[in-house]
This record gives sequence, structure tokens and C-alpha cells, in this order.
Amino acid sequence: MAIDMKVFEDALNKSLQSNEDAFKGKYEAQLKELLGLSADEINEVCPRTTAMQDYDKLIAVVREASRNNLSQADLANQIKALGDNAVQIAKLVGGLAALFA
Repeated sequence: MAIDMKVFEDALNKSLQSNEDAFKGKYEAQLKELLGLSADEINEVCPRTTAMQDYDKLIAVVREASRNNLSQADLANQIKALGDNAVQIAKLVGGLAALFA
């Protein structure tokens, strides 16, 4: 099955712009710190098998929150909705930990 390269390039450019917007958004520093966490750090606070999947979901939430300049209260609610693992991982990031103090 052939891939329509124009469609692929358009989707890629849209994704790249979205990522750039996230890294320039309200939670830029927190997103960078979150992306810098190691698997060992994550597994230390969340030894369950789904920790890395929850970490991926947390990154997506923080990325979208940053891109859309979501309020801190709304971001905290979105993270809580992901479950306990996401909250524990978020607490490893200074700017996110404050949301759960």
C-alpha cells in the first residue's frame, strides 16, 4: 500500500508545529523536566507494570496543557484523572509537584 507523501508531510508538519507550540507554552519548563525523567526514577515511585504507559499519558496531558495554556487547576484535574501512577510521576517534577501540595 503506497503512502501519499503529501498527506504524510502535511500531518508531520502539523505535528511538529503542535510540539513546538507545546514547548513554548505555559508548562514549557515542566514538560522539559518531565521528559528528562529516567525509567529508574519512574519505576522507583511507581513499581507497577503500567508506569511507563502512565508516563506517556502524562507527557501527552502536560504537552496539551502547555499548548493550550490550561490553568493549573485544570491541569491538576487532568493528571488526577490519569490515576495514581501519573500523580506520583508528576510529583517528581518541581512545577507539577506543587499542584498536589
